[in-house]
Amino acid sequence: MKLLTTKYSQQQLSVIMMRPLQKIPYCIRQFSTLRSVPKPSAWKTYAAVGAVSGSLFIYYQQRLKVNAASSNSSRIKSAWMSDPITSYEILEENPDEMRCKFEKMIMRVQGELCRLLEKEDNDKKFLVERWARKEGGGGITCIMQDGTVFEKAGVNISVVHGNLPPAAVAQMRSRGKDLTGKDLPFFATGISCVVHPKNPHVPTIHFNYRYFEVTDEDGSVQWWFGGGTDLTPYYLDKEDVSHFHKTLKTACDKHNKSYYPRFKKWCDDYFFVKHRGESRGVGGIFYDDLDNDDQDKIFKFATECADAVIPSYIPIVQKNKNKGYSYAERMWQLLRRGRYVEFNLVYDRGTKFGLMTPGARIESILMSLPLTARWEYCHEPESGSREEELLKVLKEPREWV
Repeated sequence: MKLLTTKYSQQQLSVIMMRPLQKIPYCIRQFSTLRSVPKPSAWKTYAAVGAVSGSLFIYYQQRLKVNAASSNSSRIKSAWMSDPITSYEILEENPDEMRCKFEKMIMRVQGELCRLLEKEDNDKKFLVERWARKEGGGGITCIMQDGTVFEKAGVNISVVHGNLPPAAVAQMRSRGKDLTGKDLPFFATGISCVVHPKNPHVPTIHFNYRYFEVTDEDGSVQWWFGGGTDLTPYYLDKEDVSHFHKTLKTACDKHNKSYYPRFKKWCDDYFFVKHRGESRGVGGIFYDDLDNDDQDKIFKFATECADAVIPSYIPIVQKNKNKGYSYAERMWQLLRRGRYVEFNLVYDRGTKFGLMTPGARIESILMSLPLTARWEYCHEPESGSREEELLKVLKEPREWV
């Protein structure tokens, strides 16, 4: 009865369930012709009445289920930031198809995170823009700028399909993908988020979770998952970094205890700014081309990681967002943001893929860039300063759990 009680009270249910019984006198009158038959069998009358009343009962029960399901669908849609890119009807009619499952998951995560960030920033609202890509698909970009707590926050969803350009195919082959064709049909969906706070004592967070399909010339479909979550502090708070990593490790350990150490190292290696000889931040987890297990198992893992974003980050925001800071601390934050920009434009795989994709929406691809950043010629932090403490950690990644 759980489904029925989602919309009606127990008293309302009692009234509704009695309606078929109230129809019995009507049913008896309708079958009065049976009385004209000499010595009719009593069981025939009762059977007829029972059949009709039973049918009425089933009708009302089914109508309740439809209403409850419709109410549930409305609640799901109201939790999203926009209508989905794929029609809601298709998403509902194909609940077991990975494309649909992944899109519904990222729609939910986007809605939950955006509303929490709005709450943390004194109810400042996200600008929500639903856009279409003429080559196929589209996305939902949610942007907050010049808030009290968040200088810039972007939570973007994309669901795109079409043909891969040769440069993108070449990039995938370089990662070991066995693709023989040139203009290959593809499908990609994912969620990408970057939050740049105003306060230098609140770190920047980035996460991205995605699902990809490519159809080769012979009609075979290759699929894989990618994703990760990482933290970029401006001042080192070991307690915060440890909390962040512990939350991600807990999510990984539920699925495979080898995941966290493996993906933590992958994250440290991936987010390394080679020309600076330092990491972008204090890492987290990162994985790509994950296709070596059951598809549903990997999907559940990706969902677990995406759901770990809020508990890993929001407590850090709440702890630090009201701390005071100096002009010098703000300038250091802007210098570190400059390093963030360098990584995203020079090395980031997602940014490069987006810029190579025909019809890509540049505003959404570059939403990860901060509102303000700074470059100084030959800047060096003072010896023994907190700035130098952070720099040492960025040059030599540590184990935080």
